[in-house]
Amino acid sequence: MALPPVSGVFRPRLVALCAVLTAVTFLLFCWGLTTGDYPIGFTDVVRALVGSGDPGTVLVVRELRLPRALVGLLAGIAFGVSGALFQTMTRNPLASPDMIGLTQGAGTAVVAGIVLGWDGGLGTQALGLFGALATALIVYALAWRRGTTGYRIILVGIGVAWICTSATDYLVAKGGRFQAQAALGWLVGNLNGRTWDQVGPLAVALAVLLPTALLLGRLLRTLQLGDDVATGLGTRVQPVRLAILLAGVGLIAFATASAGPVAFVALAAPQIAQRLARTAWPPTVASGLTGALVVLGGDLVARTLVPGTELPVGIVTGVLGAPVLLWLLARANRAGSGG
Repeated sequence: MALPPVSGVFRPRLVALCAVLTAVTFLLFCWGLTTGDYPIGFTDVVRALVGSGDPGTVLVVRELRLPRALVGLLAGIAFGVSGALFQTMTRNPLASPDMIGLTQGAGTAVVAGIVLGWDGGLGTQALGLFGALATALIVYALAWRRGTTGYRIILVGIGVAWICTSATDYLVAKGGRFQAQAALGWLVGNLNGRTWDQVGPLAVALAVLLPTALLLGRLLRTLQLGDDVATGLGTRVQPVRLAILLAGVGLIAFATASAGPVAFVALAAPQIAQRLARTAWPPTVASGLTGALVVLGGDLVARTLVPGTELPVGIVTGVLGAPVLLWLLARANRAGSGG
């Protein structure tokens, strides 16, 4: 059997950017492992990661600090890739999971489980997945009118996001003192106290969903040309849009369940990667690496900014991401369009 010809576009700048982002992310990942009440040298951390060196150092690095760093790394990748999927699908830089209600839906489900005891032993991962998936289906159904468009998804998603936010605020106010504290600590976006229990489900989800997102990349780019042109090129617009929606929902749900709704990463990371790569759309791989860099960097700043206090990473990303949102809004206003 003859194999069909395979073609593609090689972009040296994008490949070089991904290589640089990978190297910087690895350095930041190891640097974060050196920080703590028990300082460890950078070279000692690298040795401990491969299982050599002082046994005490290996214990601290691999059992106490590594789960937190892995959750930050994997969640950042998931946030960045999910944001790139939604922004490319809708052709709008403001369309990120935390702008169209998916993050808020996952948060409402997790907070309901904490406050009302409705988890049924499922854990935050299952609750987050259920909440994000239910919210996505609601948004998709409300935006459907002989098909869906990017702008309808965004407008409906913003309304659903506010409904979920109001429901979450009500649940927090209704809960007891300790339940409210636990919910608020999670809602900010926090990597404190993360263990291998959060790493496993998130790693499995990324192993399944990341290849799916990459395989959808070619079809995703045809949607940027508009529904009519995409249909003319042979793309089944609505099934492809639904598949992208489900992949993005899965990524954001597992990331939010593991690290909490870390603000603005899914919004800012794809836009940063797009401008660094100088592409017409947010590049998927570079967006994921940029998201990991933002989360790991934000966590490092959160731990070292105030001596003796570990701030939630969501506070740092929120402070850094708000100017990015304002810039995107100002740019859209100058362009006279949604993006």
